[in-house]
Amino acid sequence: METKAPAVLNAVPPYGHVITSEKWRNSSLIQSLKGAGVKLLFENELGVADFHLPNKSCILYVSECDIIAGNGYKRKLVRYRNSNSSFKELVVVENTRLSEQYFPAVQKFVVFDLGLTLLPVSGQTEASQLIAQMVHGEGRDNPFRRKTSSRLFDPLVLTLVQQVPGVGRVKALALLQHFSSIHQLCNAAPAELEHIVGHAAAQQIHSFFHKPSGAGS
Repeated sequence: METKAPAVLNAVPPYGHVITSEKWRNSSLIQSLKGAGVKLLFENELGVADFHLPNKSCILYVSECDIIAGNGYKRKLVRYRNSNSSFKELVVVENTRLSEQYFPAVQKFVVFDLGLTLLPVSGQTEASQLIAQMVHGEGRDNPFRRKTSSRLFDPLVLTLVQQVPGVGRVKALALLQHFSSIHQLCNAAPAELEHIVGHAAAQQIHSFFHKPSGAGS
């Protein structure tokens, strides 16, 4: 039997936003991103990735501690490479005074063995600058994508979808990324919804849009 993919594995945030794994909520990296004007959406179900960016790339962060602790990070990298994501997979690696002796081996594993893109940083502050640059630079590099994004993620439509029981902001984004209109979403079968938001939420969404409207109250 095929393992069900996490509900928001392929959720794309709107322009100016980053979907962030909940574990980063109190980190200095997040504080720096807020200071750089990046809007953050926290989510528990990003799979292996730590961050989803609006340019359809995701980031796995390998810290100095991860590297020094041993080879555990390698298993995580392999899961990341093998994940069901349609995103461009990037790996941010801390290259510090303590981890620099291990860095060549990490670089070889990430780039040559796994074929992933590695971005070295000195720590969380530099990582936040890199992420902010990618987020803010996206609109300048591709103005058409920004227009498309604002159409797909119209605030009124997003608010409407979030009224459905069991659907928060991140799942609403994932649904709107998959269905091009509310009409399509309303008419989607539970099976279509399940691989995006999971079984329970799929049933709630289908029931919400198909409940009898005011018949003999």
